[in-house]
Amino acid sequence: MDNFTFYTPTRYIFGRGAEDKAGTLSAELLGRKVMIVIGGGSVVRSGLLGRVEESLKGAGVEYVILKGVQPNPTDDLVYVGIEEARRESVSGILAVGGGSVIDTAKAIALGAIYDGDFWDFYSGAAVPQKALPVGVVLTIPAAGSEGSGNSVITRRDGMLKLGTRTDSVLRPKFALMNPELTFTLPPEQTAAGIADMMAHIFERYMSPTRDVQLTDRLSEGLLKAIIEEAPKVMANPTDYQARANIMWAGTLAHNGVCGTGRVEDWTSHAMEHELSALYNVTHGAGLAVIIPAWVTYMADVAPEKPAELARNVFNVNIPDDRAAALACAAALCEFFASIGLPTTMRELGINNPDVPLLVERLHAVKGHQFGGYRLLDPAATTAIYTLAL
Repeated sequence: MDNFTFYTPTRYIFGRGAEDKAGTLSAELLGRKVMIVIGGGSVVRSGLLGRVEESLKGAGVEYVILKGVQPNPTDDLVYVGIEEARRESVSGILAVGGGSVIDTAKAIALGAIYDGDFWDFYSGAAVPQKALPVGVVLTIPAAGSEGSGNSVITRRDGMLKLGTRTDSVLRPKFALMNPELTFTLPPEQTAAGIADMMAHIFERYMSPTRDVQLTDRLSEGLLKAIIEEAPKVMANPTDYQARANIMWAGTLAHNGVCGTGRVEDWTSHAMEHELSALYNVTHGAGLAVIIPAWVTYMADVAPEKPAELARNVFNVNIPDDRAAALACAAALCEFFASIGLPTTMRELGINNPDVPLLVERLHAVKGHQFGGYRLLDPAATTAIYTLAL
């Protein structure tokens, strides 16, 4: 196990009615004037936004609203939000939504008090040192952004989808998590969220670091719980206990606990980012395609860790590592398909993907070789994209 620092300052309020605490927690942790960031009309139609507004008013917190965040959030709305945050002199940002909304709120929180272009933090030209405080009312369990210091934004110029990662600066001050707010999610959105949270565990589990048995068992337990609960929420969207387990799993998948003491991988996420940037596919659905292809490739390159996942999560009883790794890829495909997710690019609706362009864009950002579990060069990523066809 490697040395590590694990810092999770987010205050989680979990359960029915959690959103009613938005006012008191905002007054305590975000200040007296906040910018509410939302997506489309679902939080308005459901009445959630109204309840949050009443809570803020009751606590004496002023607010302005920025709406219009889309899936795979882009920089144009971030710039609008930064301008308004400065003009209104807001003291904090309150995200009401899922990962795209939270990531946008974090980008605004960085840019509002930065003299340069907020994109500097995503391109690697600058390292985040400070930001406005961010709070979250979570409506979609998936990205885990309510408990992480990460944010991913797409720049429209060139359609570059890049992230910034921090240990502490961007971690939300609080996250209000009511599983009832997820009851009305469309099935495809629920399924994509499940794939996303599983991928966050997977990227940490696929590590070259040895002697991390505790972290491995935590990761495996989370994956097994998600696999057990997923069919329940797909069959009965209003199953509170199943929704609660899925919601909390999404947070634990990405708050860093599954990565403690080891090198992480993140090659599958990087490959999917190019896919969703070019073809505007849902992130979780894209991951359901890329991850089994990555595992299939690794069966011939470095099968040890995928084989371990197969045996400890999918109960594969095969002694040969390569065969077990291939069984892991098959089990992943079977599970993803069982909850309605695609497992090939064609099923994603991409019949003729430009693999050379995907590879070119990927390595332009990541360099000639990148990865934690095993280094991937253009030949390797070409093979994985091809396996995903």
